[in-house]
Amino acid sequence: MKKSLFKITSLNFNGIRSAATKGMQAWAEKSAPDCMCVQEIKAQASDMEGKFEQIAGMQGYFQFAEKKGYSGVGVYSRHEPSAVIIGFDGGEFDAEGRYVELRFDTPQRKFSVISSYFPSGSSGEDRQLAKYRFLDKIYPHLTALAKKREFVLCGDINIAHKEADLKNYKSNVKNSGFLPEERAWLSKLLGQAEGAKAAAARLVDVYRELQPNTTDECYTWWSQRGQAYAKNVGWRLDYHLATPAMAALAREEEIYKTEKFSDHAPMTIGYEMKL
Repeated sequence: MKKSLFKITSLNFNGIRSAATKGMQAWAEKSAPDCMCVQEIKAQASDMEGKFEQIAGMQGYFQFAEKKGYSGVGVYSRHEPSAVIIGFDGGEFDAEGRYVELRFDTPQRKFSVISSYFPSGSSGEDRQLAKYRFLDKIYPHLTALAKKREFVLCGDINIAHKEADLKNYKSNVKNSGFLPEERAWLSKLLGQAEGAKAAAARLVDVYRELQPNTTDECYTWWSQRGQAYAKNVGWRLDYHLATPAMAALAREEEIYKTEKFSDHAPMTIGYEMKL
């Protein structure tokens, strides 16, 4: 008898209103995750009222960007959290709407599901510098958190880690998302930095634990230019980054590409656990 899994989906909407017109809610009903971590909501609280506070039987918890039509993240859950943490830096990046954490704590366990949207640096040097500032702030936050509790961070982190994680790696080594500094940062977070001992608080790239060798199948984002989606010229930008104990519970993964709600595909991983 197959055990029921705790399913967590990560999905960058590229605008929740846009995704809703393309069948996202019907897919969420059918897929029925326990938690759905969403990014790039591109909406304000007033836009959500009466429409998107709940999706597929899940209650949403959000952080909206101060700038209209920009960023914004959330976690939809069919289980009531013990605490909701909105934001992580109290400044620049909270104003951009990039971090929501739901805690599901019991006397026996401390566990969180986090949705985060890492900045893109592709629009210019100013945003690349902002991306580096974000990485500098989120790293100590996550490593400290990993010493205190188990968690899964789901999100669009805007970094393709290895050559297998994007189609045209040779032509992208000088482009944001595949820069050596970004990739080195992720290697450090994953305890894979050269010449360094793996940190006790390292995180695990859960998809790569389950699928260490995929290339074309692993992509979760495609440029809207040209025929990138049709030709599967993609990048793997969406991740589950988990504490080692949580990653060890991962049993199956799916990147859903049958329907297109966004320029990103939803990625779902099932964990052998119960809240």
